[in-house]
Amino acid sequence: MTEPPGSSGDGLFAGTAWHYARYRPGYPEAFFDDLVSRFRLDGTGRLLDLGCGTGQLTIPLARYVAEAVGVDPEPEMLAEAARQARDDDVANVVWAQGSSAELPGGLGRFTLVTMGRSFHWMDRDRVLTALDDMVEADGGVVMANDSCLVRPVTTWQRAVDALQGRFLPPTALDAGAAMADLRDSHEAVLARSPFPRVHRVVHEFTRSWTVDRTIGYLYSTSLPLRRLLGNRRAAFEREVAAAMLEIEPSGRFTEPVTLEVLTATRG
Repeated sequence: MTEPPGSSGDGLFAGTAWHYARYRPGYPEAFFDDLVSRFRLDGTGRLLDLGCGTGQLTIPLARYVAEAVGVDPEPEMLAEAARQARDDDVANVVWAQGSSAELPGGLGRFTLVTMGRSFHWMDRDRVLTALDDMVEADGGVVMANDSCLVRPVTTWQRAVDALQGRFLPPTALDAGAAMADLRDSHEAVLARSPFPRVHRVVHEFTRSWTVDRTIGYLYSTSLPLRRLLGNRRAAFEREVAAAMLEIEPSGRFTEPVTLEVLTATRG
């Protein structure tokens, strides 16, 4: 694989931004179409994307609002997001380093707040309370989560998952999951929040992968896989490629995806 530039920092996703920008899958058009219709996004109003990563939600939605604000604690993520916005000629996005713990943080008011694959890392009750003063009366919040490769359902995904287990100690694989507070479902948290009116939509589709995309995705997660592998990284990559190609010699792999979207507004 192409080697990313050196990275710094010790946050949850430190050192993953290069891979995150290039190998994290985006969202289907049906998802964006539904949000635009549901919140009547017409080029006015403002969007806040919390835990924006490298802009997989922020940049596509920016064209439907007057201004978008992407917030993430990792400066490398924001640098990659800004690069992608420039490449896409998207000029109405402000990138701000910070975390959900710092809300409201003087960011102003918003029509829509999105959290893509990020809400589970937050103090969810506190965040929703803070957002009550930040979301316009007719606005709302959105959480989007998909299954992706971390929950293997196909033969090739299970083979990759097993290889991680062989190369890493169980404590390393459990560490990331332990950081997320999921004692209550997102729906339960929303039910006791200022945004108790919840609409749930599930988008089902397939996603295509290659060996390189799969390895790149694995290096983009909160598990610091590249660092943990150390000098065993090349051997890991070789074994991943061999295992996947033994299952599907064409090198083309398909993942069934379930994307759950929770849209929450005031009662």
